[in-house]
Amino acid sequence: MNERIYVIEDDENISEIITLALQSAGYEVTQFDNAIDALVAIREETPDLAIFDVMLPGVDGITAIKTIRETDKELPIMILSAKDREIDKVRGLDTGCDDYMTKPFGVLELTARVRSLLRRAHPEEKVIRVANLVIDKSKHVITKGGEPMELTHKEYQLLVYLCEQRERVVTREELLNKIWGYDFVGESRALDVHIRSLRSKLGDDGNTYIKTFRSVGYRFVGGQNA
Repeated sequence: MNERIYVIEDDENISEIITLALQSAGYEVTQFDNAIDALVAIREETPDLAIFDVMLPGVDGITAIKTIRETDKELPIMILSAKDREIDKVRGLDTGCDDYMTKPFGVLELTARVRSLLRRAHPEEKVIRVANLVIDKSKHVITKGGEPMELTHKEYQLLVYLCEQRERVVTREELLNKIWGYDFVGESRALDVHIRSLRSKLGDDGNTYIKTFRSVGYRFVGGQNA
């Protein structure tokens, strides 16, 4: 399942920019235009990360973060604010937020910082075992039935991502964004070619390891028939 991010920003245009950037990077995003609704939602279902503006109607971002930290010391929190003075950044960090980014911002830097925060909060699994595959991410090696697989870099990335997201269907757009980059302008046939090659190396008939969901995307189905 994709990591879930709450964006608390009362400027609709900025909120949409953040949301589109994060969704393109493969995250689930829920938007809030005020801190009160966000605090209620966080109590009901804690996200993987929260991004707060400081200047919000009603309860401001700093107060909201202090409220969260009274009961939750672990939730990764980023402040994204137009307040760019050093004292503002220090004040924000002292509330317990994990990162402080100023506006205007670049979407590439934003998504990079989000990835960094999530990595720190959820240490990456180094070895993935699924079906008869073992993926050692620290060594960049995949074995099938104990035998190493010879994969290209993109094939390796595709297989690892599909295995990590095996509980759901991954859309074609998400795969293109995740593996080739959100600004990829090449033909989507590149994905088809790599999926076809990957299936061939897996000995997959189209239903054993990677199942196609027509007009939607792909899902790693676990090699039940392997």
